[in-house]
Amino acid sequence: MKHTTSFDQFVNRHNGVSNKDLPKMLETIGVQSLDQLIDETVPDKIRLKREMDLPEALTEFDFLNELKRTAAKNKVYKTYIGMGYHGTITPSVILRNVFQNPGWYTQYTPYQAEISQGRLEALLNFQTMVSDLTALPIANASLLDEGTAAAEAMTMFYSQKNKRNKGEAINQFLVADTVLPQTIEVLMTRAKPLDIEVVVGNWKSFELTDKVFGMLLQYPDRTGKVEDYRALAEQANDKEVYLTVAADILSLALLTPPGEWGADAVVGNTQRFGVPMGYGGPHAAFFATREQFKRQIPGRIIGVSVDRHGQAAYRMALQTREQHIRREKATSNICTAQALLAVMASMYAVYHGPKGIKAIARRVHELAKILDQNLQALGYEQQNGHYFDTLSIKADAELIQAIKTEALNQETNFWYTEDSIQISLDETVNLAEIERLAALFAKVKGQSASFTAEVKEGLQLPTALERSSGYLTHPKFNSYHTETEMMRYLKSLENKDLSLMHSMIPLGSCTMKLNAATELIPVSWPEFANVHPFAPVDQAAGYFQIFRELEAWLSEITGFAACSLQPNSGAQGEYAGLLTIRAYHEANSDFHRNVALIPDSAHGTNPASAVMAGMKVVVVKCDNQGNIDLEDLRAKAEKHSNELSALMVTYPSTHGVFETEIQEICKIIHDNGGKVYMDGANMNAQVGLTSPGIIDADVCHLNLHKTFAIPHGGGGPGMGPICVNESLKPFLPNHGMIQTGGKQGIGAVSAAPFGSASILLISYAYIRMLGKKGLTDASKAAILNANYIKARLESAYDVLFTGRYGHSAHELIIDLRPYKSVASAEDVAKRLIDYGFHAPTLSWPVPGTIMIEPTESESKDELDRFCDAMLCIREEIDEIARGEAAEDNNVLVNAPHALQLITMDDWHLPYSRSKAAFPLPHLRFEHKFWVSVGRVDNAFGDRNLVCTCPPMEAYEEDALS
Repeated sequence: MKHTTSFDQFVNRHNGVSNKDLPKMLETIGVQSLDQLIDETVPDKIRLKREMDLPEALTEFDFLNELKRTAAKNKVYKTYIGMGYHGTITPSVILRNVFQNPGWYTQYTPYQAEISQGRLEALLNFQTMVSDLTALPIANASLLDEGTAAAEAMTMFYSQKNKRNKGEAINQFLVADTVLPQTIEVLMTRAKPLDIEVVVGNWKSFELTDKVFGMLLQYPDRTGKVEDYRALAEQANDKEVYLTVAADILSLALLTPPGEWGADAVVGNTQRFGVPMGYGGPHAAFFATREQFKRQIPGRIIGVSVDRHGQAAYRMALQTREQHIRREKATSNICTAQALLAVMASMYAVYHGPKGIKAIARRVHELAKILDQNLQALGYEQQNGHYFDTLSIKADAELIQAIKTEALNQETNFWYTEDSIQISLDETVNLAEIERLAALFAKVKGQSASFTAEVKEGLQLPTALERSSGYLTHPKFNSYHTETEMMRYLKSLENKDLSLMHSMIPLGSCTMKLNAATELIPVSWPEFANVHPFAPVDQAAGYFQIFRELEAWLSEITGFAACSLQPNSGAQGEYAGLLTIRAYHEANSDFHRNVALIPDSAHGTNPASAVMAGMKVVVVKCDNQGNIDLEDLRAKAEKHSNELSALMVTYPSTHGVFETEIQEICKIIHDNGGKVYMDGANMNAQVGLTSPGIIDADVCHLNLHKTFAIPHGGGGPGMGPICVNESLKPFLPNHGMIQTGGKQGIGAVSAAPFGSASILLISYAYIRMLGKKGLTDASKAAILNANYIKARLESAYDVLFTGRYGHSAHELIIDLRPYKSVASAEDVAKRLIDYGFHAPTLSWPVPGTIMIEPTESESKDELDRFCDAMLCIREEIDEIARGEAAEDNNVLVNAPHALQLITMDDWHLPYSRSKAAFPLPHLRFEHKFWVSVGRVDNAFGDRNLVCTCPPMEAYEEDALS
């Protein structure tokens, strides 16, 4: 089970089950050895017959030393590139207490509101911050990056404009040529499959014809210029053309927000609010819009509701997980957001407050004015009459080369166009640095700089666009400005949330495994954190070494030929994989191949991604064992053989079984001219045992935040690289800023060339420290733990869907439908909270069930605690069935039991406080996780939508009620 050759092998720290516990577990399962269990679980015909060609494991100490040498190959120059990414200062109290704190980064997406009140409050703060700064009433709890946020706005408004349109689609989207180039590229990629025509041009000459449904402007624009778009906005509103504005969030502390001059949506990136550049990510994008679009806005919205006792409580609202409900009719496939980074950005605003944010913005602006004045005194022509933080110096090729040479000599980066040099300042710059920059430009001209820090009063902004409205007025942004106050606020929120710090999070298909500290530490190293994604590539040699090695390792693990690291979420990986299939068919002149076959058990993002890729969804049935119905698949593949583009399949199946006929399934698709896309959600059961290549798939995405140990971070960051076989290799995603992808590659799917590059370090570390044998052992351990839970629970509960020998893969589904007359699946989920556990995946893929995935990182003791809880809950169900507990007033229906309820002077429930709070003895003597609210009323929250911080009076009223 575990290595014994060296006590400090990482596999011994990562895998939870000890050698002494293994025999007992195998006995409980009913097998003689772990190898027997694996042989009976993974079909022999798809087993990997050799060791993976991967490096041997490194100890944590040796790995960190090796990575330090790699990190030193990156050159961290002083960077003024801008273009949507800026230097920033992460307050130490946020760095230590959020970014580097497993109490925040190991939380799961807040689908279970009662154990997520801390991060839900933090995300509500984020929405309030965005709403205030943009002056629009509805904001979501983050998106992936600015480019994809703009693309989401485009598709949302396209859908909105055409939903009742009976004639030819209104399909033109106007984009100012001063929008960031990476955003334009992502828009082009997103628009093509949907037949949206993106028209890029001078915004001053836009013609708002009847074919135009929307437009996108940049504020300030890509050169740093602040333009007055108010007249165009008024014209757009008159013509019912939807206006999206991509805005710099810090500039909105000084500039009139777009919501005040006619924008229908404002998008952007909160990176400069305390989140390092990290060579492109992860960063939390923002999306704000008008009230009328609250049910169309993509991503997650955090709302305010009440619990069963009338106390205010937070929850995810409205269209949360809309893909599972609307599937192919969903307007977005967004599933992962950037929750952890949104928390950081929101806390940056909480810590600094409105005065601090304004002071930072004014200081950056004043320094830009000082540099402007000194450069003009040297004879340089500065082209931006109005600007916030970015200057544009007119220059010919000779001057550009001279400045570039001297700047690189001084380890400084600017942004260069054909005829200009752009200098974007940020909060890390001080007056001495401005003097150095002035001297650099003086040296190129052969002059001695006569530096002055005296500049005229006022802002270098159009007077009509100087902000007069307030923002961040809520007490939360005005109460925690000392480190003591901030530290305590952060800890109070952390204490309300259940994370891997407390117990196993047994969510099926989500793989909440150990996120080891050694994997996380390097993300904060300045050699990785402070590199701009558009810096000269020779300054990122360390990153590129990691990219090359990680791509090769992931290709080997999947059995494929090549890999793209660009997609920065699992859903975006799905989308990118389908686009490579689309490009393959088009390269073969098969433009008519647009049908995607998708099993009815598929994750909801699958059909949503297919539609985004321009495909028509045809649903394939599953049989009673949870396998794809082979005859239905064959019939539909043959029926659509002329139009078949792809099959989307999850393996092991969504039902937690290695389907024995998977190769036949792939053959049917190939015989009918299609390609097979394998959803990599369940790769944790495959690594080292089988692979997508062996089963004959053509492309898969990998959830690095599942199998490869990137933390879920309360709902993001995620990463979704795609791996492909030789036939699809030429079509891997390209990027206009840095060469990536294949010779016939699709366009960019993310704003940054390598997506959220800094967190790739985590998966790199995971593979490097486990090594080829440790990776295989981890897969075996995941299968072992799932089958141990199955063996312990199957006498009390029905376990759905097992393989030929009665085993599960790495997850299992417990059927709660037999008890629905006395307790719902939700009741069981909420009651588990009282036992100190996060609920398993609820009612998916089968309604009325729970799906459990223990991962390889949990010990037998923890598995036993969970099983004991489930068995105790079964007895509580039986008590209701026997009439010993009231059907409408029992420990299940009243769960979870909040600390406030347990400690009330009056106790009116028909069971004891002890039964409610301490149903198992260990809860009295070990750590007890207390929820801060009772069961949250979801329906009330949707009927009374509040998605910004409510006034303090609301909390006072709740306390009095």
